[in-house]
Amino acid sequence: MVLLSFAGHDFFAVGQRALFWPRRQALIVADLHFEKASWFARLGQFLPPYDSLATLADLSALAIATQARELWCLGDSFHDSGGVARLDPAARALCEELGDRLDLRWIVGNHDRSFSDPLGGAVVAEAELDGLWLRHEADPSDGRPEI
Repeated sequence: MVLLSFAGHDFFAVGQRALFWPRRQALIVADLHFEKASWFARLGQFLPPYDSLATLADLSALAIATQARELWCLGDSFHDSGGVARLDPAARALCEELGDRLDLRWIVGNHDRSFSDPLGGAVVAEAELDGLWLRHEADPSDGRPEI
């Protein structure tokens, strides 16, 4: 893990491409693009259909390893607006299990703006935590610190 300091807060960059915020015991991830393979399959480009389940399994293991209490997914969690409906039952169950164990928040992104099924968590447009704004895309008109 690599220590990063930003706006008076310490984070650790963890090997699985996530930030861990020790003070909040929070994992922060973005651009997971669940169901990207099934989206491409509809267009005739077949990829192994295990991307969502594998990513969720890695995320679950990381939450256990860091003893996270919160999980913040900063947008584009799904590749498109129909991704939630295409989610495999085992992947859906893993999302819901994460929501049972953690305070799970899904921030919407440009790929999943119509995302409304909370899958064990809550769907929000953005969030302010301890003086930091969490959102999918930076707001150039907002001078407050954001991730």
